[in-house]
Amino acid sequence: MSLPAFFQKEVIEKSHEKPVVVDFWAPWCGPCRILGPVLEKLARESHGAWRLVKVNTDQHPELAMHYHVRGIPTVKLFRNGQVVDEFVGALPEVAVRQWLRQHVPELATS
Repeated sequence: MSLPAFFQKEVIEKSHEKPVVVDFWAPWCGPCRILGPVLEKLARESHGAWRLVKVNTDQHPELAMHYHVRGIPTVKLFRNGQVVDEFVGALPEVAVRQWLRQHVPELATS
């Protein structure tokens, strides 16, 4: 499968420069509405240490299928074009922070 141009550019290519966190979500998903603002807040606080890309699975079911998204929200972290870690479900902010610190060296000191 060839990836949509926006995903190729904003996720795969950018993940060679810095970690990219992809939030697979849908508008009807209650836990997604809880997790989304947490990810957006942490992305702002990171001052560019990592990048957040949101993928609406209703609009891009092919991406959800390609990346084996079985439940939403699913969050995947890309580095060098590859998924290096992921979690499913709306984790509390403290757990998301801890997960990010494992993968973004700049955050380990904050």
